[in-house]
Amino acid sequence: MFDKIKRNIFISLAAAGLLYLLFSLYADFDKVLKAFSLFNWFLLPLLLLLSFSNYFTRFLKWDFYLRLLKIKIKKIDSFSVFMSGLIMSVTPGKMGELLKVYLVKQISGEPISKTAPIIFAERITDFLSLIFIGLIGGYVYNFGRGIIIAVGIFFVIVTIALTNKNIGEAVINFFSKINFIKKYTEHAKAAYESSYQMLQPKPLFQMSLLSLAAWFFECLGYYLILTNFKIEISLLWASFSYAFATIVGAISMLPGGLGVTEGSLTVLLQQKHYSLEIAFASTFIIRIVTLWFAVLVGVVSVLLYQKRFGKITIEQ
Repeated sequence: MFDKIKRNIFISLAAAGLLYLLFSLYADFDKVLKAFSLFNWFLLPLLLLLSFSNYFTRFLKWDFYLRLLKIKIKKIDSFSVFMSGLIMSVTPGKMGELLKVYLVKQISGEPISKTAPIIFAERITDFLSLIFIGLIGGYVYNFGRGIIIAVGIFFVIVTIALTNKNIGEAVINFFSKINFIKKYTEHAKAAYESSYQMLQPKPLFQMSLLSLAAWFFECLGYYLILTNFKIEISLLWASFSYAFATIVGAISMLPGGLGVTEGSLTVLLQQKHYSLEIAFASTFIIRIVTLWFAVLVGVVSVLLYQKRFGKITIEQ
């Protein structure tokens, strides 16, 4: 299992390396190197701390959902599982984080059908918080509103559908009449019940606020990187551009949003009339301290998890 994970990470790293090399060549490699020399690398520990604060705050959301669904697991084990899931940050839409539900089953024996919806609830609250930031910036700066609104409407419709038992039960009953799907009906009912509990107005609002706090840490990190390069922008603009790039990267369904997120951040800075090399350097640094730092934390966490619980197994 871990060998497959490592192979996927290496493939993503290779793809990212090639992408960043092409970006740097396009931007003029010598100018890019000069741009990196302008960066105060003593800022790096603070940037990593802000990113880790994002991970820890999102862990609180993960742990809240486990408690809400009455999953019996120690908090230290819950933390270990969540941090291990970060290894899958370079999967499309981060859905590779379904690894976490297998780890929960390995520890507690809880069925996957009950816990898998947690990953979906995490993504919904993440998107809602990013959409909130994006909408404010979209209206203030008159950019990207159509995309943000469309994504927002999609997630609102999905949330309403999942919290309306008439709709949910009707859909499950419909598919239960199809022979090759019928055997999964009980799993579907369990998954729907978990989704229904987590997406009720109170937990949805609370966890969306928690997500807002979590993503603000990374928005702040991006702001600090930009100001370090003497880029005169507001915290709101930095937050908007980071949220917008993260949204379009996620909906692209590319692993970690590779290429799309970087391209969006770079273009948004160029539209503010900053040089391509400065735009690329700042984009490269924020992706290293957010996406790739998350993968590193995940790798370390998986190794520590396997020392405690043995090899990771994927069984239904």
